[in-house]
Formats: sequence, structure tokens, C-alpha cells
Amino acid sequence: MADLSPALKQATPVIAARGEGVHIYDEDDRRFLDFTAGIGVTSTGHCHPKVVAAAQEQVATLIHGQYTTVMHRPLLRLTERLGEVLPEGLDRLFYVNSGSEAVEAALRLARQATGRQNAIVFQGSFHGRTMGAASLTTSGTKIRAGIGPLVPGVVVSPFPYAYRLGMSEADAVAHALRELDYQFATVTSPKDTAAVFIEPVLGEGGYVPAPDTFLQGLRERADQHGFLLVADEVQTGFGRTGTFWGHEPSGIRPDIVITAKGLASGFPLSAIAAPSAIMDKAWPGSQGGTYGGNAVACAGALATLDVIQEEGLVENSARQGERLQQGLAKIAESHPAIGDVRGRGLMRACEFVKADGSPDGDTAQRAQRAAAENGLLLLTCGPAGNVVRFIPPLIVDADQVDSALELWASSVEEVA
Repeated sequence: MADLSPALKQATPVIAARGEGVHIYDEDDRRFLDFTAGIGVTSTGHCHPKVVAAAQEQVATLIHGQYTTVMHRPLLRLTERLGEVLPEGLDRLFYVNSGSEAVEAALRLARQATGRQNAIVFQGSFHGRTMGAASLTTSGTKIRAGIGPLVPGVVVSPFPYAYRLGMSEADAVAHALRELDYQFATVTSPKDTAAVFIEPVLGEGGYVPAPDTFLQGLRERADQHGFLLVADEVQTGFGRTGTFWGHEPSGIRPDIVITAKGLASGFPLSAIAAPSAIMDKAWPGSQGGTYGGNAVACAGALATLDVIQEEGLVENSARQGERLQQGLAKIAESHPAIGDVRGRGLMRACEFVKADGSPDGDTAQRAQRAAAENGLLLLTCGPAGNVVRFIPPLIVDADQVDSALELWASSVEEVA
């Protein structure tokens, strides 16, 4: 009798039977507030009627048209639509299935476009589990352990994680940029550096926003030294942070943007975008794939864009995210076990610490499990598993945020 791999660990005990909006229902029809959104995937909520209708219509006409064999209209329309929301000048797209695949494609493109080999990432980064993406990932050794040697040419530099460093944000940024410059002087010559990869908000690394001044410092160095700045927007894109792209508040323009997760409301689809001058340097045959740009996934992405724009979900993300932040901060005031509350838009987190300030993964995970028992689905992250993250669908309303906060307050009270 076959069974799932024991390496797969379930964050909650729920067996989902159906989903509707911000809720998941189990096989006993118990309703849960889903503040995981499939790890930030179901941006328009579970089974949004417009997304469902678009997928149903597409399934009945063309399920799969392999895009290096034949072209199909949903892919062409999606490319046009993404041109309306991508940063100015990023006018060429390549589609694959997952965030990891898109990261691999971005790394390949950066090396081919620059003729350089090295890539810089930041401590706590998560870029995926496939071999090249795992080589760029430092959110936890569980991603990298037991599979070495990893892809060479990856340099890890400090991230301005002010809370962990015990610094002000300004001091943390200055420290991180100084250390990056030290890497250029000691480890990777700028002339050997193809790209810097950055998450606008650390994902698995603990939901830590990259300060605008840090992103601006990266842009300055990329311009100075001629390497590419790659924004990994797999989790932060499509309104998750209260702006359409997570890097927007900094005012910078990346050279390559990676997107996935919220792009198609649950259908597997990812992409990289770059200017023609960069994408034209991809070597022949270096881009392709059997399932990339699947017709049904593209139809889902087109409907997702419609819903985001028609329902003002980017603005809602900013508005409800601030409401969530204020509520989480108020709960933390009564519980010293929660050392920090942070995030952007509807990407928020509570970091649990012991009395001495060290990570408290045990309490965080007990609070997350208690929340599930109380009807609120959450996830943990961070190298020590001591950060509980809140990632509701972008359609969440004020009453649902308040309900989640009540459930979270009760759950924290039970364990802390």
C-alpha cells in the first residue's frame, strides 16, 4: 500500500474538503479561517467565482498547448496584461511552473547575460528547494543539508534584520551594506558577480521587510559594478505587501523580477520578467519546459488580475494589513513571549522569544497548533521556527481580521 513520503510534515491536522473565500472546510464541515492562503497562493481567496469560471471555460476548450510547440491565446493575453503591472522596461517574460523553477531561470539568465558566474544572496533568504535555488537559500539548513556539494559561486551576505541584530533599522542597513562591500573586497570581485538576489520581505527566513534604504543601496551597487539586481517577488508580488510589488516603496527598478504564488490564485504558474536587452542574451535552448505557461493556469492568472483590479485588493491588502498589525501589536503588549510584530500589507508575523531574547520555537509552534484547534490556520517560519506568520487572502475584510485576532489572542493566552 502506497503512502506519502514521511519527509512531508503537516502544519495543521486539517483534511480540507472544500474552500470558499477566506475559509477552508474539513471533511466534517468544520470551518477554519485560513490565514495561510496556501503559503500566499490563493490571493483572491479559495475558489473565487471569476477564477473558477475562467478555468472551467478554458478546461473545456484547451487544457494544454505546449508553448514551444504551439502558441495559445491565454498566454499571449496574460503577457500583455502583465506588461501593464510590471516595472517599466521589464518587457519580456518567460513562464514556468513554480517559484523554484523561476529562480533557476533567473540565475541562468543572469549568468548568461553578464558572462559572470557569482551570485550574492542574503542571510535568511529562501529561493526554493531545487538544486540551484537551494544553493541560494539560507533560511534554514533543512533546505541545504545532505545534498551537497551545492552549486558553486554563491556568496552569502548579512541581511539588515534589525531585531535580531539588536540595532536600529538605520544601523542595521549601514552594517549590511558595509558587509556587502567587504564581500566584494574579500570573496567575490564585482567583475565576477552576475547578480544579487533579494526578497523584498524575507519569507521562510522570518517575514522581515527589507528596508527601502537597503534596496536603494543594492541598486546603487548594481549600477556601479554592472551586475544585475534580481527581485524575488515569489511571495511578495501581486499585492501581498500592500503595493503590487514588494519593492515598489523603495522606488528602485530591478533588472529581473520573479513572480509566482499569488499570480494565478492556486494554479501552478510562475514567471521571470526582464528588459529585452537582458532577455535577448539568454542562450538558445536555455529556456523551455513542458508545462510552463499552461493554458488553464494562464486563464486563472488573467482572472486573478481582473479580480485584483476590480475589487481593489492591493488597497485592501494595505488597509487590512495595517489593521492586522495594530491588533497583533496590542496582543503582544500583554505577552512578553512575543518579542516583535512586523511585516507589510497582508504579510505579518509575530516572533516568539525567551526571557533572554533567544528564539522560542516551542512556544511559537504551540501557539500555532492552538490556533488551528481554535479554528485559525497559521504557519511558522524562521530558522528556529519561532515566527508565526499571518498570510490571509487579499479579499479578507475587517470583520474577518478581527475574528482572527480574537482567535489568536485566545491561543496565545493558552500557551504563553
